[in-house]
Amino acid sequence: MPPTHEVFNQPSPLEDHDVAADPALTEGLAREGAGWAADEVHGLGRLAGTARARTWAEQADTFTPVLRTHDRYGNRVDEVDFHPAWHVLVDTAVSHGLHAAPWADDRPGAHVARAAKFYVWSQVEGGHGCPISMTYAAVPALRRSPELAERYEPLLTARTYDFGLRPPLTKSGLLAGMSMTEKQGGSDVRANTTRAVPAGSGAYRLTGHKWFTSAPMGDVFLTLAQAPEGLTCLLVPRVLPDGTRNALLIQRLKDKLGNRSNASAELEYDGALGWAVGAPGDGVRTIIEMVNSTRLDCVIGSAAGMRAGLTQAVHHAAERSAFGRPLAEQPLMANVLADLALESEAATALMLRLAGAADRSVRGDAAESAFRRLAVAVGKFWVTKRLPAHAAEALECLGGNGYVEESGMPRLFRESPLNSIWEGSGNVAALDVLRAMARSPESVEAFSAELARAEGADARFDAAVKRLHAELGDPEGAEFRARHLVGQMALTLQASLLLRHAPAAVADAFVGSRLGGEGAGRVFGDLPLGTDTAAVVERARPRR
Repeated sequence: MPPTHEVFNQPSPLEDHDVAADPALTEGLAREGAGWAADEVHGLGRLAGTARARTWAEQADTFTPVLRTHDRYGNRVDEVDFHPAWHVLVDTAVSHGLHAAPWADDRPGAHVARAAKFYVWSQVEGGHGCPISMTYAAVPALRRSPELAERYEPLLTARTYDFGLRPPLTKSGLLAGMSMTEKQGGSDVRANTTRAVPAGSGAYRLTGHKWFTSAPMGDVFLTLAQAPEGLTCLLVPRVLPDGTRNALLIQRLKDKLGNRSNASAELEYDGALGWAVGAPGDGVRTIIEMVNSTRLDCVIGSAAGMRAGLTQAVHHAAERSAFGRPLAEQPLMANVLADLALESEAATALMLRLAGAADRSVRGDAAESAFRRLAVAVGKFWVTKRLPAHAAEALECLGGNGYVEESGMPRLFRESPLNSIWEGSGNVAALDVLRAMARSPESVEAFSAELARAEGADARFDAAVKRLHAELGDPEGAEFRARHLVGQMALTLQASLLLRHAPAAVADAFVGSRLGGEGAGRVFGDLPLGTDTAAVVERARPRR
């Protein structure tokens, strides 16, 4: 090889490490009652840290889904072909119970264990998580119709990935989707125009057009349509019990910024058959059961994205030198890395706390249900908003190498805005927080009680909580100020968790940099002088 092509001062491949060897994750897993799942989480983490997992992600993102509307003879088939790597990613997720499996698991902490595994495996590739998340979220909505739940829930919770268009009840495992959004309404689902006409025996015929339906090769979809009784949620299978295709026509696949491994489609309902889920006319309340769960997954997925970018940045900086010493040892880079690590750890602690609340809520804890109602919306707004800036900064830590597709960072960056848009964009999430506070005073009490658990741990935190309560108590222009208010709620909640559970260096740096009134607009790498950056970054170091 010519000497001009000698490769040096490049980091080694980040392979054969345990993605789950993340102190914020493992500590939170035990804290939230799922320490019993540690071995399975680490097993999945070791698979996620392999070169072959990285290859699956690259292939699924490069060889994107292809729509086949007709077969060679002209028959309408409406099928989507995926690269084999997509199926490996989904099969791994299903076999490890990242989908609806916790609903069939009576162990306390089952939903926390699932969140931890979703967090770990999402760091490999985010797109395939969409059908996994929707399947998880479908079960609580489906339970509003016990007869449907009795038939479909065992298959939705089964740890078997059974791809292919066949009658759902003949398969060994099912994946579910959501079909709500229409072009004229977006998040305003009450503006939907898809019609549902009674067809007898609790069935309806649906006619209309859906603007965004992800993973259209799923087995069943929860769909919103206007029935005579009002907006209604319906279970719509892709294949009918007699084996014929339901009248769901895939008009086209969306050409998206990111999430490219996952097919997102426009669906035409041409008299498609569906069955009411919940009471007819009660569609919004029914679908909210699903949205609460998918919003939690938005937080988990964004926390996973932060951790994935941080791991790459820390690894690169530790093994690449400039101006005579490793990047990680240079003060300004250490400042940036530590700041990214703080954001990541705060997001991870919050997502695990929310998963714990979800788990205890399912088991009948009223206080946790109240906390979850408000805190999930707060976390959804904030953590998903922070990921794009975090991903951009992590990419920049790799310099030009980070801008090249082979690094994986461009894929992470393209994916980063998705969770902020999905299940209600930033404005929708912020306004939902205001609605929750107005309609559910008990959720405000539960949120305040959570903050109070860290009272007295840090004077700066106590002052921030006092300011927050004063702002929340001032109704003047609340809707105009909603983003600011919800951002402050998120920061104080994260600070309370870190003060109680993280090492002192982490908690001190987070409080000092985020609760001084400038946390929402600051750039990464602006930590106060004297921050123990080494201690903060050490928790982010990849471990084999």
